[in-house]
Amino acid sequence: MNNVLITGANGQLGISLQSIAENYPNYTCFFATKSVLDISDFNAVSNFVNENKINIIINCAAYTAVDKAEDEFGLATEINHLAVENLAEVSKKYTIKLIHISTDYVFDGYSKIPYLETATTNPTNNYGKSKLEGENALLKVNPENSVIIRTSWLYSLHGTNFVKTMLRLFKSNKTVKVVSDQIGSPTNANDLANFLFTIIPSIKNKEVETYHYSNKGTCSWFQFAQEIAKITNSECTIVPILSKDFNSKVKRPKYSLLNTDKVQQVFKVEILSWQDSLKQCLNKIK
Repeated sequence: MNNVLITGANGQLGISLQSIAENYPNYTCFFATKSVLDISDFNAVSNFVNENKINIIINCAAYTAVDKAEDEFGLATEINHLAVENLAEVSKKYTIKLIHISTDYVFDGYSKIPYLETATTNPTNNYGKSKLEGENALLKVNPENSVIIRTSWLYSLHGTNFVKTMLRLFKSNKTVKVVSDQIGSPTNANDLANFLFTIIPSIKNKEVETYHYSNKGTCSWFQFAQEIAKITNSECTIVPILSKDFNSKVKRPKYSLLNTDKVQQVFKVEILSWQDSLKQCLNKIK
């Protein structure tokens, strides 16, 4: 029996998991939106897990509006912290596996080398703070067979993300300004979704384990935009700007590249370069 509860079913990772679920017939997936299951309600989660004999939870639910989180910290906390604590408690109660998705924004961006899982966390904005609180809540409850997967710069053909924004702007503008002094690595949600389904049988740990997963390589948002334009043959001119010139009240990490050595060694997975994975994603549009 492999009954998988996937929260945040309407988000880009949730939709990506839905789109490939048929490739994993060993799993019976229950895709839950907030209208189906309010994960901030402990009893609701507990009853759902019990009634549907869930033995794996993949938590894709998240408040991800980075700018809005500065004014809506209470709501961000409810989804990114308190709901995670509920899922941790339920996982412990029923002894089931829990995969929780977190973010590179738990780091401050002052590193000069890719962040290891053991690196000191120090978020610079409310979104990052709420996600770190969720991580800490899970670590405190500490259910067996639970993992935190930190990822970065997630994109897909669904939902709101950088790739879709660029494609829209390329169509309506001759020039687009993009930040050039924030460094990281994009992650194709489809790659992450396949990875999550693949690792489920291998999750066997007494303490909560943290892993980093993103596509290989490094770039700035400006270079990311250039590659999108190149692949789609866009004639839009992309102009590099500095973070201080970008109209945002949120401080974002200048460097948030994740070291993925651990996840590759433990789960024996191969990770595509961000360029190759982006090409695969955009070819689906063509």
